Amino acid sequence: MSPPLLEVSNASKIYAMGGLLSRRRFAAVADVSFTLEEDRHEIFTIIGESGSGKTTLARMILNIVPATEGTIRFRGVDLATIRKRADRLAFMRQVQPIFQNPFEAFNPLKRVDRYLYMTALHFTDARTADEVRAKADRALRQVGLSLAEVKGRFPHELSGGQLQRVAVARSLISSPALIIADEPVSMVDASIRMSIVNLFKALRDTLKVSIIYITHDLATAYYISDRIIIMKKGEVVESGNAREVLAHPTHPYSILLKNSVLSPDPSRRDELLAPQFSSTEKDIAALR
Repeated sequence: MSPPLLEVSNASKIYAMGGLLSRRRFAAVADVSFTLEEDRHEIFTIIGESGSGKTTLARMILNIVPATEGTIRFRGVDLATIRKRADRLAFMRQVQPIFQNPFEAFNPLKRVDRYLYMTALHFTDARTADEVRAKADRALRQVGLSLAEVKGRFPHELSGGQLQRVAVARSLISSPALIIADEPVSMVDASIRMSIVNLFKALRDTLKVSIIYITHDLATAYYISDRIIIMKKGEVVESGNAREVLAHPTHPYSILLKNSVLSPDPSRRDELLAPQFSSTEKDIAALR
């Protein structure tokens, strides 16, 4: 049997705080465990408020921050053993990030197509200029754009939604097995959040890529997720099937989160938990 795509086992990240005489340990992530299977191709969501540890956990999975305790394995390889540059590049080809603010992810003085070209050169077998451009254009078309639309343009010349799509396209160039999207719709207008969220669902279904979706927004989590974990102060307080957990939470913190987005009127409960989102074939087809 092949190993899981991702296996997080009792992973913790502990920081030391204070001076020599008042030193104390702070657990940003505490004893977190979950597994993503190789052939499941799911959207696994990490929910939590600011300070819950969800972004630190994402950085641990990306091998940016090492785990203090426990292990994180990608396709059976312990991330702590990845030290050589060639091994790190091989890992990065398979695990790609999408960050919260697209305007911070791109240098304002650099044309956005250059990012796509460099990614194709480093993470694919493309070597000629035509091959590099073809890789970039193919990735852009997978998110509803084209190279002709973004070529030669600077980040400020694109809308927030367009720039986030370019960020998604950049992550797709290497044909990753896992994408880690940290609050990818929190910085875009509410009017285009649905299209970005639907895009992730379409990518999961058409490209068979697993996605770790990190958010504080229960509405998008309810709509997009297959499974979820809910974090509070570094710990997982509830986990399971997304619809079941969000519809019938059992932990007091999960209940509090749910009640914070619900109306006292029971007749509007489903409407508010999954607002203004639709998964029609027309919506998804328009994004391909």
